[in-house]
Amino acid sequence: MKKHKKRKLDYVVISDVHLGTYGCRAKELLNYLKTIQPKVLILNGDIIDIWQFNKRYFPKSHMNVIKHITSLLSKGTTIYYITGNHDEMLRKFKGFELGNFKILNKLVLNIDDKKAWIFHGDVFDITMQHSKWLAKLGGKGYDFLILINTFINWISKLLGYGKLSLSKKIKNGVKSAVKFIDDFEKTASDIAIENEYDYVICGHIHQPEIREIKNHKGKTTYLNSGDWIENLTALEYNNHQWCLYEYANDEIAQNTEKKLNKKELKLANKEAKNNFLFEELLKEFDIQKPLK
Repeated sequence: MKKHKKRKLDYVVISDVHLGTYGCRAKELLNYLKTIQPKVLILNGDIIDIWQFNKRYFPKSHMNVIKHITSLLSKGTTIYYITGNHDEMLRKFKGFELGNFKILNKLVLNIDDKKAWIFHGDVFDITMQHSKWLAKLGGKGYDFLILINTFINWISKLLGYGKLSLSKKIKNGVKSAVKFIDDFEKTASDIAIENEYDYVICGHIHQPEIREIKNHKGKTTYLNSGDWIENLTALEYNNHQWCLYEYANDEIAQNTEKKLNKKELKLANKEAKNNFLFEELLKEFDIQKPLK
């Protein structure tokens, strides 16, 4: 198989990976990450799903995503971990820095003389502020829906049909959900315009988007990185331009070799052995390393 060069990018934003849940598409995310070489990687919340976290379910593919992300630090990538509602436990580590790794609740960057305001987005969710138990129940319901969806997709594949997405279909079909998404985007954009941010970058609602939003006070570019449950999307910035990455359209990532060659395997094992941050993450979540 022909080996492709990694795409060099200035900024990459991913969010809503939900490692530790059945719906997480960790293998696809790892395939994508192996094809890029970002100067800055922004993890915009809900990377590890602590709400649904179960030590008995944290497969090797999920562990490999963490391992790969932490290995990027040794390659010179700056990584910002912005906390979300599903990984809110990490908010107690706000301000933590280790080399070029930082944990934050929000981030403001100057990107080619333009101001970018980056945060997960759950601050605009009423259920998070006033009824957290209901929001958590909703999270479990969503995860259960993903399980049903996975089973139906398995049956659909056997019958020769394409994949379905029940949660996306329901979310897009319910008027109140659509209104919530519209309100979310408008609220984020109005505040960004008020504070003269050129970009406002969120996650949380699992709706990938890049669009200019205007009001009577001005305009801003609203961006949402989507998720790695259904949409399999990310935001990429290079050559002074943002674009929405879609795994479904990336044949190179989809055809990434599943097995490392001996040299790559030796390097990966060496990095994992010496990677302090990776070890500390395992301790924090009380995750056991998979047996070799």
